[in-house]
Amino acid sequence: MTLLFSGAEWDFPKINATFHALEEIALGELGLSPYPAQVEVITSEQMLDAYSSVGLPLMYRHWSFGKRFARDSALYRAGMQNLAYEIVINSNPCIAYLMEENTMPMQALVLAHACFGHNHFFRNNHLFRQWTDADGILDYLAFARRFVAECEERHGVAAVERILDAAHALQGQGVHRYLRHKWSLAEEEIRARARAEYEQSTYNPLWRTLPGAPAPEPSREPDAAEQARRALNLPEENLLYLCEKHSPVLTGWQRELVRIVRVVAQYFYPQMQTKLANEGCATTVHYALMTRLHERGRIDDGAFLEFLASHTAVTRQPNFTDRDFNGWNPYALGFAIMQDIARLCRAPDAEDAAWFPEIAGNGDPWSTLRTMWADYRDESLIRQFLGPKVMRAFRMIDLADRADEDSYLVAEIHDEPGYRRIRSRLADQYDPSEGAPLIEAIDVDLAGDRSLLLSWRSRRHQRLDPASMRQTLAQIGMLWGHRVTLREIDDADESVLGETAVPA
Repeated sequence: MTLLFSGAEWDFPKINATFHALEEIALGELGLSPYPAQVEVITSEQMLDAYSSVGLPLMYRHWSFGKRFARDSALYRAGMQNLAYEIVINSNPCIAYLMEENTMPMQALVLAHACFGHNHFFRNNHLFRQWTDADGILDYLAFARRFVAECEERHGVAAVERILDAAHALQGQGVHRYLRHKWSLAEEEIRARARAEYEQSTYNPLWRTLPGAPAPEPSREPDAAEQARRALNLPEENLLYLCEKHSPVLTGWQRELVRIVRVVAQYFYPQMQTKLANEGCATTVHYALMTRLHERGRIDDGAFLEFLASHTAVTRQPNFTDRDFNGWNPYALGFAIMQDIARLCRAPDAEDAAWFPEIAGNGDPWSTLRTMWADYRDESLIRQFLGPKVMRAFRMIDLADRADEDSYLVAEIHDEPGYRRIRSRLADQYDPSEGAPLIEAIDVDLAGDRSLLLSWRSRRHQRLDPASMRQTLAQIGMLWGHRVTLREIDDADESVLGETAVPA
C-alpha cells in the first residue's frame, strides 16, 4: 500500500484518492450506505456565509443572516471564535463543504466524518426518512430564494421582512411533531407555483372599482360557526400552519412566506432530536476509518497523530467544576456510548450481560451500531444504550436543585437503582417536549371578534417567562390579525395558572 499523501499540503487529486480509499473501507468493511457525495472546498469567507444562513447552500435573504455574518466574521478575525472544519447538507447528493485552510490530514478527517458518518445517518435514520426530502430540498430552497426576492420587488423589503420576522420567531412552534403524511418538497414547489400563477391570472384591477358586495344573509344553520370551527381541526400544535391556512388577514403571498419558513423549520426538526446520535455516529465512523487507513499504511504516523489530536479535542468532556462546562458534549457522550456498545458486542463481562442481554457478545458491533443509527433518536438511544461503564467514566450523578434549599442535593449515585434513574433523568433532558413549550391553539371565536385562544400545560408548577411570552404572542397576533390569548393550565389538576392577552 502506498501513502495517499504526505505532509500538510492538499490538492484535488489527493482529496479524490483519499475519498475513494475511505469509501472502500466504509462500504466494504463497515457496511455503510450513504448518499452519493458532492465535495466542495470553500474559503473561510464562504464558510462564514454558510454559517449565517443556517448551513444551507441556498437561502432567501433576511437581515438576521447578515447580522449573524457580521458578528461571526468579527469574532473569527479577532481570534475569539473558530470555524468548523466542515458543513454537511442533508441532500441527495449529500454536499460536504471543506475549508481550504485545512491541512490534508484534516481534509481526510472531514471526508470521513461528513461524507460517510453524517451522510449515512441522514440517509438511514428513521426520523430523516420520514420527515425530510433529501431529493427535493435544494430545488425547494432555490424556489424559496426566488419567491422572496420577487415579493421584495413587488411589495417592498419592509413588508416581506415583517412577515418573515414573525414567522422566524415562531419556528419552534411551527413544526408538526407527529407525522401526518409523507410530504415531497418537489410537490410543495409545484403547488406553490400553481397558486402564484392562479393569483396572477385571475387578478383584474377593474374589480377594485366595483361597489362593495352586500352583507351576506345570516346563516340559517344554528351551528354554522361550530362547523367552521371544526374545520380548523383544533387543537393545533403547529401555529405557523394554523396562520398559513386560516389567518383572517394574510394575503396569498404572505401565506406563501409563512409556508416557506414552516417547511425549512420542519426540515431541521429531525436534527434537533438527533444531535448526540448524529455526531456520535460521525465521530465513531471517522475514528474507525482513519484508524483503518493508518493500519493499512495509507497515511503515515504524522498524519495519524494530527488526526488523534483533533479527535481528542472534539471528544473532550469538561468536568463539572471546569469553567467551560456547559453540559454534555454530544461528540464525547455519543462516541463513548457507541464505543462501549462495540466493546460489549465483542467482549462483554457479567455487568454487560445483565444490562444488555440482547446484544452482549453478539460478535457483530457494526450491525448493532447501524441499527442504533437507523432506529433511535437521542432520547431513546440514551434510555436504551447508556450503560454503567459510561456513567462511571463521565462521573454522572443526579443533582436535585430545589427552590427552597440553599444547596444541591445528590439524589442518585453509582449503585444499581441510581444508574437506572440517572439514565432515565438524562434521557428526559433529550426529550423534545422538554426543550420547547408545547403551545396549542384550542379555540377561535369565529362568530365574534375572531380572537385566538392558546393553551400551555404546565408540569411541576412551572410558568412561562412573562416578557418572552408577550413578545411571542405579539408575533402570533401579527400573523393572525386579531386578539391572541394564552392560557397557562396546570397539568396535574387542570387549574388555570394565568391568562395573558395581546390585542389585535
